[in-house]
Amino acid sequence: MARLSNTAPASLVIAGMFLGACSLAPRHVRPELPTPERYADSYVDDPAAGTRAIALGWRDFFADPRLEALIATALKNNRDLTIAVAQIEEARGAYRIQRSELLPTIAVSAEGTRNGAGPETAGVSGLGPIGTSETFERYFLGAGIASFELDFWGRVRNLSRAARADYLATVEAARAFQLSLIRDVASAYFASLEARERLELAQATVDSRREGLRIAKKRLDAGVTSALDFRQAETLLTQAETELAALHFSKAQSENLLATLIGSAATVELPEPLPLAEQARLETLAAGVPSDLLASRPDIVAAEHRLRGARANIGAARAAFFPSITLTGSYGFASTQLDELVGNDRRTWSYGPSISLPIFDFGARRGNLTVAEARENIAVADYERTIQTSFQEVSDALAGRKFLAEQVSAQERATRAQRQLAELARRRYNEGVVAYIEVLDAERNLFSAEQALLQVRRAEVSNLVTLYIALGGGQIEAR
Repeated sequence: MARLSNTAPASLVIAGMFLGACSLAPRHVRPELPTPERYADSYVDDPAAGTRAIALGWRDFFADPRLEALIATALKNNRDLTIAVAQIEEARGAYRIQRSELLPTIAVSAEGTRNGAGPETAGVSGLGPIGTSETFERYFLGAGIASFELDFWGRVRNLSRAARADYLATVEAARAFQLSLIRDVASAYFASLEARERLELAQATVDSRREGLRIAKKRLDAGVTSALDFRQAETLLTQAETELAALHFSKAQSENLLATLIGSAATVELPEPLPLAEQARLETLAAGVPSDLLASRPDIVAAEHRLRGARANIGAARAAFFPSITLTGSYGFASTQLDELVGNDRRTWSYGPSISLPIFDFGARRGNLTVAEARENIAVADYERTIQTSFQEVSDALAGRKFLAEQVSAQERATRAQRQLAELARRRYNEGVVAYIEVLDAERNLFSAEQALLQVRRAEVSNLVTLYIALGGGQIEAR
C-alpha cells in the first residue's frame, strides 16, 4: 500500500466541507400576487397618505393610558404567548442541532489499559511464552471524527436550511400572535368600555323613568290622567330595566375575557380610561399597496419561510437518490509507557471513507420525494391563501375606516335630532297638545339612538385597531 502524507486526513475533511456545492432543491421564487395591485378607490384616495403601520410602535398608536397598561400586562403574562415564545426556543434548538451536521464532530479521547496473565495463560492470551507471568500496558491519546457525511449533493445543507426556515417561521408566527393579542385586548377593552357607558346611560334612563312613573302615579291618583298613560310610563321603565340587566351581563363577559387575555388580575391601580368618543383619535395610517403586505405582515413572512423549508426538503429528498459518502478518521499517540506517550515516533492515524447507496428500498425514497413535493404544493397554496386573507382584512378595515366614520357622524346627528324630538314631545304633552303615546315613542327612540351611537363608536375604534394590525402593526419590545 502506498504511503500517504500525514496531511491527507485533514485535506479530505476540508474537501468534504467545501465540495458540497451541489444543491438539488428547487429555486425559491415567490408566486404571483393573487390579489389586485391596489385597494379600491371607493375607500382609498391616496395610498401613501398617513403613517406606515410597520413604523409605528403600539405604544405610540394607542391614546388611552389604561389600555396601554393592559396590553403591556398581556404581552408579559398571556399563557398562549408564553407557549409561542417557548416554541421559538424549541425551533432554535432544532435548527442548531441540524446545522451542526454541516461540520464534523471532533471528539478527544484518552485510553489506558493494563493486561496481565499468569504462567498457564500467558501463551494463550498472547502476552508472552507459557510458564511466565506477563503484564502489558497500553496508552492512547487522540482526536477522531466519526461518520461525518461529505455533503456532495446538498442533503445535509438542505435539511439545515429547512430547519432554519422552520425556526424563522416560528419567530414570525409568535410576532403575529403578539399583534393579534394586542388587537384582542383592545377589542375586549373597547367592548367593556362600551358596556360601561351604555350601563351609565341605561341607569340614568331607569332613574328618569322611575321618576316619570312616580309622577304619572300621582297624576293618575289625582284624576288628571288615565290609567293608559300610567301603564305606558310603566312600560318605558320596564324596557329600560331589561336593557340594564342585559348590559350588566355583557359588561361582565367583556371583563372576564379581558382578564383571561391579560393573563392576570391588575395588581396596580390603572389610569382612568378615555371616553369612548375620544378613543378614535388615533394616528392616520397609510394604506399602501397590497404588495407591501409581503414584508410587513408576519403571517405572510412565516408562510414564505415555510415554503422555503418545503423546497429545501425536496432537495434533501432528491439527494437520497445519490450515494451517501461518510468519513471516519483519527489522529493521536499510542505507547506502552505513559510518560513517553506523546512524540513523533508514537503517532498513529487512520482515516477511511465509506459509500452507501440503497439499491432496493421498495419505493421508500420515491415516496419521501412525493411527500416533499406535495408539501411544497401545500405550502404554495397556504402562502397564496395567507396573502388573500390579508388583502381581505386590510380592505375590510380600510372600508370600515371611511364608512364607519360616516356612520358615526350620521348617528350623532340622528341622536341630537331625536333628543330634541323627545324634549318637544314632553313639552307638548305637558301643554296637553299630544297624547302620552308620542312621549313614549320619542323616549324609546332616543334611548335606542343613544345606545346605537355608543355601539357604532366602539365599532369604529375597534376597526381602526384592526386596520393597524392588518397592515403589520409596529415594533414590539422583546420579552
